[in-house]
Amino acid sequence: MAAQLRTSRGPLREALQRLCQEGLLISHRNRGVFVLELSTADIKEIYAVREAVELAASNTLMDAGQDQINDTCRVLKEIIRDMAKHVAVSDWQAIARLDMQFHTTFVAGTGNTRLIRIYETLAAESRMCILSLEVAYPRLDVLVQEHQNLLDLLEAGDRKGLQQAVKRHLQKAVEDLTVTSQDNEITA
Repeated sequence: MAAQLRTSRGPLREALQRLCQEGLLISHRNRGVFVLELSTADIKEIYAVREAVELAASNTLMDAGQDQINDTCRVLKEIIRDMAKHVAVSDWQAIARLDMQFHTTFVAGTGNTRLIRIYETLAAESRMCILSLEVAYPRLDVLVQEHQNLLDLLEAGDRKGLQQAVKRHLQKAVEDLTVTSQDNEITA
């Protein structure tokens, strides 16, 4: 692997150890390092923590003031615009990237460095959930609409509506991922 990446073994070993510490890889002594296979329980845990962090982020953003909300909304609008373009051509890899970029930007809008740092690990684990399935989003038709709804509620300053929408959005994602995950387990 070091030869393929044109780097020395030391930095590669450190990077792999770091990914193991973050729970993204698993090291088996004398066998090697492997990508974590996520179970339905893992997916539910990841999204439960995402929900808690995103709910905290929505409160923090609502308390931050209109300028900070406007700045965040401006970036979120661009992401939704890009997402709609990729949905139109069913570019599933780009959609997955933009989906996570939306949520990461939402949390980053708080300016809270600890929330942002926590969310970065969750985002990496969420990407693993989505990308390891290698299937298209089951609800591709409503994906842009759901994100637009989150943006609209944030812009309107509707704290309660935003919190309910965040919960619904992430719970639907868990349903989609666990149904697809269970289908994959059954066919495997």
